[in-house]
Amino acid sequence: MTSVPAPPAIAGRFAWPRLRVRFHARFRALAGWLVNALLTALAALATPAHAALPVDEIKLPPGFHIDVLSDQVAAAREMALSPKGILYAGSFDGHVYALELRDGRATAVHVIASGLEMPVGVAWRDGALYVSAVSKIVRFDGIDSHLDAPPAPVTVTAGLPTDRHHGWKFIAFGPDGKLYVPQGAPCNICQPDRNRYAMIGRMNVDGSHYETIEFGIRNTVGFAWHPVTHELWFTDNGRDLMGDDVPDDKLNRAPRAGMDFGYPYCHGGDVLDPEYGKGHSCSDFTPPVAKLGAHVASLGMRFYTGSMFPADYRDNIFIAEHGSWNRSKKVGYRVVRVIVNPDGSGARQQVFAEGWLQPGEKVWGRPADVLPMPDGSLLISDDYAGAIYRVTYSAP
Repeated sequence: MTSVPAPPAIAGRFAWPRLRVRFHARFRALAGWLVNALLTALAALATPAHAALPVDEIKLPPGFHIDVLSDQVAAAREMALSPKGILYAGSFDGHVYALELRDGRATAVHVIASGLEMPVGVAWRDGALYVSAVSKIVRFDGIDSHLDAPPAPVTVTAGLPTDRHHGWKFIAFGPDGKLYVPQGAPCNICQPDRNRYAMIGRMNVDGSHYETIEFGIRNTVGFAWHPVTHELWFTDNGRDLMGDDVPDDKLNRAPRAGMDFGYPYCHGGDVLDPEYGKGHSCSDFTPPVAKLGAHVASLGMRFYTGSMFPADYRDNIFIAEHGSWNRSKKVGYRVVRVIVNPDGSGARQQVFAEGWLQPGEKVWGRPADVLPMPDGSLLISDDYAGAIYRVTYSAP
């Protein structure tokens, strides 16, 4: 923030012989301060608000454009939009944010909660915002109308595992009206209680009847329902410490409850675990729709249902690749597009947005979630830069 020097004090009493000289000197000083303050303010207005983030380095397909919606959302993760157009964002730093939007711009950013434990996940339902906080789900009632004085959170449930390893949670309401709450494996590789860990569960809106519906999922931090079939699709992060190129992250499809996706026995759809895979075959488990690459850290995913982008983007999947942390050469740090049929066949990937990873393995941003907006634009959250970007399209 640009600082302006304090104005010179004008003496309340002068010695008469020097009154005129001192008055003119003080007046000139005050006038100089006013001019300096005005020039400083004008310079600040002339400086782009987001000049610190090099969004011009982001490469997109022809006709697409990216802007910074806000750079005041530290550690931004999952996003959710209320019917009134308030954008909510969870984070890793204990805060939950609310952004007031108008004409594709963020006009105000509010912190509506702080001190929560990794409140990564946010979901909207019937006038309330639901937030994940490791072992708890809390709810903020009527929050749209109380951004400046948020209500105290109401605990929906406090009975989830307390493990912090993969304990942060992406959450969302499904077509059945239930809140879907996953629980990652409490480790890199282990054999935990499969009804309690490495799964996707769902509960009633009041937190009751929490049940496991999909099994063998190491850690999903992004899922959505197909806009036509209403089937559940999700990303899954592969295990670490098996080398640079094994195993792949996965894009999975779950057309029914009770499916098993292999963890900890099989990874990437075709790689048996060296410790837990003995006695198992990868053919015993549900294969992925697509392999997404090893260590790319595939997080938030959504189906695109807007009308701003070209027609062939309709019902495609956007996936935020957070980027590798333990690979000898970094990969990910981008947003990919997956073109796939409703039954999961014919999947192919394209790079949609890249540039957060620069030559020399310099990183200035890490995509965490994607969210299509009612106007057809696409939002991308970035927990490394503390920003949310807006992608638009106009025919070139």
